[in-house]
Amino acid sequence: MATTLTDTTLSAVERALAEQRPPNSQRTSVLTHLVWAPPKWLRMAEQVLAGMEEGHPSRTVIMTPEPRRKDGLDARVNIVVHEVEDTDRFIAAEVIELRLKGSRSRAPGSIAVPLLIPDLPAFCRWRGEPAWGSPELEQLASVVDRLIVDSTEWTGLPGVNRKLAALFDRVAVSDLAWTRTLPWRARLAALWPGVKRVKKLEVTGPQAEALLLAGWLRSLLHRRIELEWRPGKALRRVAVDGTRVEPPTDDPLSASELLSSQLDVFGRDPIYEAAVRAATR
Repeated sequence: MATTLTDTTLSAVERALAEQRPPNSQRTSVLTHLVWAPPKWLRMAEQVLAGMEEGHPSRTVIMTPEPRRKDGLDARVNIVVHEVEDTDRFIAAEVIELRLKGSRSRAPGSIAVPLLIPDLPAFCRWRGEPAWGSPELEQLASVVDRLIVDSTEWTGLPGVNRKLAALFDRVAVSDLAWTRTLPWRARLAALWPGVKRVKKLEVTGPQAEALLLAGWLRSLLHRRIELEWRPGKALRRVAVDGTRVEPPTDDPLSASELLSSQLDVFGRDPIYEAAVRAATR
């Protein structure tokens, strides 16, 4: 049963975790998963995380900033227990939901660091568009191994890609929009060598994904490629010089599967980074 704490401390959060953990359970966390979820994104973040609990046992820390409230820290602490099949043991995953009120919302780094599990990787899923240059982004980028974003949640494309690229030398970055383009990139790669002469790329789908596809081709071919983009909720049409590319046949990954796939990735992705930089041209 979840424990709710009002105007609490981090030491009280740790005590609540210890008190909730069943005596015959194992904490099998493989990582610390931070989530920066402003109020408008919180419900969606919780839904995605609910589909990941057994696949990636972790300590999950959801941080929701509430800068207009009186200074303080509210918490909801829960141990999610899963039975280990054919045994009498359980796996316990830890979920900590924090409300960072007032000035606490501007210091997430100092709150996150004590909650990171030592010697395990730490990821941060930033919901919505990052507050570029803000103390919140600077702090979290400095304490995690990988920052996971989704550029389909942003406005101001393609210009904001320059701000994203400025982070590459400081923290490894994953973009879920880039992951969604993988089946289409495979289709385009299968057109080699003819595709190396492409002059125009036509894409119907989210702008972020269209820009990344164009940036990927530009960075690989080292030359200008025109992009003609039509809005759409998902990638559904790609054409090169007027010739339609055969669409992928596999079902797209769910939001939980998409995020889960990034929690197995370590290190920088130079191909993605080059695509982002080329997408701004």
